[in-house]
Amino acid sequence: MKITNAEAMVVDAGWRPWIFVKVETDAGLTGWGECSDARTPLGIIGAVADLKAILLGQDPRAFEARFADMVRLTRSSPGGIAAKATAGVELALLDIKAKALGISVAELFGGPIRDQVRLYWSHCGSTRVRHSKLLGTPPIEGWEDIASLGKEVVARGYTALKTNLVMPGKGGTWHSGFDGSLGQNDEWVPNWLVAHAEKLIGTFRDAVGPDFDINLDLNFHFKPEAVKRIAKALEPFNLHWLEFDCHDPQAVLEVKRSTSTRICTGETLIHMDQYLPYLQRQAADVFMIDIPWNGFAQAKKVGNLAEAFKLNVAPHNHYSHLSGAIAAQLCAVLPNVRIMEIDVDDVPWKDDLVYGVTPEIEGGYITVPSGPGWGVEIDEEVVRAHPWDAAAGGIPHTVPPPRSY
Repeated sequence: MKITNAEAMVVDAGWRPWIFVKVETDAGLTGWGECSDARTPLGIIGAVADLKAILLGQDPRAFEARFADMVRLTRSSPGGIAAKATAGVELALLDIKAKALGISVAELFGGPIRDQVRLYWSHCGSTRVRHSKLLGTPPIEGWEDIASLGKEVVARGYTALKTNLVMPGKGGTWHSGFDGSLGQNDEWVPNWLVAHAEKLIGTFRDAVGPDFDINLDLNFHFKPEAVKRIAKALEPFNLHWLEFDCHDPQAVLEVKRSTSTRICTGETLIHMDQYLPYLQRQAADVFMIDIPWNGFAQAKKVGNLAEAFKLNVAPHNHYSHLSGAIAAQLCAVLPNVRIMEIDVDDVPWKDDLVYGVTPEIEGGYITVPSGPGWGVEIDEEVVRAHPWDAAAGGIPHTVPPPRSY
């Protein structure tokens, strides 16, 4: 079996792009991977095109060899765009190999140790506050709407959620840097915002009850000193975790040491060498792994490495249903998974992108797909029917303009 084509396609997912990689073979088998990134979709498309030359004519089933080839080609620029493109290709290769064998990717990696994975409703409130018209959901105009949303999450069977610093009635969330400007706060936290975080989490806590798990994601928005203040203020609410991204493992460790609030990090780290200094320091309580940026085999290695340090992992998954199937397959083959992310509020055409099987979710759990490959198939006609508007650009298209709160 030989590779005859490899290409990336970008789908308009409303306020961000989804990036799919399609790999074709002379045996008639096609594999799909996902390497979505809202900030640099055109760069990833170009990187996949650059990788194509060393893939054509090669055996797609030798996925570790193909991965090594791609890493060697891009080793002068490790990580970043090149790594994401490599991951998208690798995921498509695994899809092909598992399909050729008539088994799931989980079976390819030793077989599932679980057939269901607990979910948390991600971007809870932060999606609706910006995109309620597109979603067809109630707007988030006041604290009563946050409470209603919390009750809706419980009523729909979920036992965990993750939110951001939602600004009810303001049409957005607190952000710094993702809007392409210098930021609104230089990554420090004003006193009123600490109180706002308490009000937000307190409102959710009152709505969902004491046993429900709540996560708050701060992204890269704050310096460690600011995260310490927020973490300390939120201690009474017993968060499942406070998520904080920082490319300094010692800084993350200092945040963890400063509070009883559990800390999660890692969603932008790539491959074991980037995770290792965090794991060695026990810098966080939970480590996020982005499979579309690492690839499946590398993500599993990171998960196994975390297990050696007695730490839990959770897949970063705010992408399409293909990514969701991939994340579920990873959860099926790791013994140290805490929980899995999923976006419930999303563009109306999300379900249309896959055919045959849509996610089977009941009682806040997703059933791991058992069909060949990832267990889902991409509908290429739908992909091409929703092209990403490259002229709009990733950053302005995904974040509202800076505003004063």
